[in-house]
Amino acid sequence: MVFSSITFLFYFLPITLAIYYMVPNKFKNFVLLLASFVFYFFGEPTYVLLMASSIVITYIFGRLIDKYQGTKYSKIFLIVSLIISVGLLVYFKYANFLIENINLWVKNKIDFIYVALPIGISFYTFQMISYLVDVYRKEAKVQKNILKLAMYISLFPQLIAGPIVRYTTIDGQIDERTHTMQKFALGVRRFIIGLSKKVLIANVLGELVNTFSASQEMSTLYYWLYAIATMLQIYFDFSGYSDMAIGLGKMFGFDFLENFNYPYIAKSITDFWRRWHISLSSWFRDYIYIPLGGNRTSKLKWIRNILIVWFLTGLWHGAAWNFIIWGLYFGILLIIEKLFLQKILDRVPKVISHIYTLLIVMISFIIFSGESTKEILQNIGGLVGIGNPLVSPESIYYLKSYFIVIIIAIVSATPLLKNIANSKKIEKVARTLEPLFLLVLLVVCTSYIVDGSFNPFLYFRF
Repeated sequence: MVFSSITFLFYFLPITLAIYYMVPNKFKNFVLLLASFVFYFFGEPTYVLLMASSIVITYIFGRLIDKYQGTKYSKIFLIVSLIISVGLLVYFKYANFLIENINLWVKNKIDFIYVALPIGISFYTFQMISYLVDVYRKEAKVQKNILKLAMYISLFPQLIAGPIVRYTTIDGQIDERTHTMQKFALGVRRFIIGLSKKVLIANVLGELVNTFSASQEMSTLYYWLYAIATMLQIYFDFSGYSDMAIGLGKMFGFDFLENFNYPYIAKSITDFWRRWHISLSSWFRDYIYIPLGGNRTSKLKWIRNILIVWFLTGLWHGAAWNFIIWGLYFGILLIIEKLFLQKILDRVPKVISHIYTLLIVMISFIIFSGESTKEILQNIGGLVGIGNPLVSPESIYYLKSYFIVIIIAIVSATPLLKNIANSKKIEKVARTLEPLFLLVLLVVCTSYIVDGSFNPFLYFRF
């Protein structure tokens, strides 16, 4: 079940909200737990037991880590729990990737494992790991109620595609959270904006990306259209999902942290990763980079730490070499920026540093989306016109067809519209018209969902 579906919008969500607000406060967590398991069962009936088993294991080891706090056994239980959690993730997500690469070097080939990737396993595994580590570090109190821990891990707004919500962020909200009409209205507003980003921008640009991939006639203009559309599609797909998750959280009284902060206005790659997928980059910083020594070590070890983090960041996104290359690509660029390039970027005009960042990010998403090295090199080479005409009738046609949505996407990827709406001159008008505007957006999105068939969430595969 995806958020941008009729089943979720007009059946699951209204029923869940109605029951949630009808029951007394002491039963609200149970309603969310039950709804979350129903939500996951709808998309992954086979792996509900896997998630439930992982929750039980996390609960048991959390209690053991806390019980033996200050002794060697606490660390042993932490290590064993991490081996189990990471082991399950590796088996379901990376086993065939490992077998494929091992088979390149051995004569006796290993048979592939026929197992489907459980939806959201990367996200809820990271949440369980952060909970266990924080309990070990005494940064979080152990949760002694297994149903409350299960509700936190399985909470459906962020279960299958993030953001990665840490236990320490909402531990106080599990037992006591505020429910007000204002907060609920903010949640509805945020959800509709996210839904619009997903349905009206990401899905439409996704159609252009798919058309490019199926096309045989290429030109430099067509390659640029593909690169820009891919870059914008990935942003609006994932940031739209994050907006919907944050909005749903508010509807149920939770305050999730922001996951995106206009990354395409960044002036460096360092700045970009402070703005893009914030929950993931901060997770790797706190649970991998800093424990390795961070930057408080020798330069060689610091470089090693960055490369390890970005190798894992790439691998987290998928069991394929293009994701690993994508991660290391950013890791190397971040090292270069920290060594000397950032000083240059700080001195040049902002427009130059902005163009530099956008070009680097655009190329990164060509790598990210590539199915093979040949395809990646061909698509990057196409941007500079290697072996292709400058324009073609097909590229002109698609430029005209998608020009408006591309312009809307570019403007919407900046805080321009937000700043205009918040300006003193039109703030009152904007607030008055906002309910009508949101209603129109919801109706238009619903129409697109009913009529359209292209409606994937890219991050489900991660």
